[in-house]
Amino acid sequence: MPAKSKAQQHAAGAALSAKRGDTKVSDLKEPSKDMYYSMSEAELERVASTDEDDLPDHVEDTK
Repeated sequence: MPAKSKAQQHAAGAALSAKRGDTKVSDLKEPSKDMYYSMSEAELERVASTDEDDLPDHVEDTK
């Protein structure tokens, strides 16, 4: 699943860094922390590796 916004792509990158042990989980902010607990390393890698050239900065939550 590709990222829908630059913010989501960056949050996934932070969560991926924590999954790999490069960042402390306690240093993550809420969106990244949620991703850390709910997604696998492979899923995080797919979202974090999305090309951000055509992504908007943010997307409104439509829940």
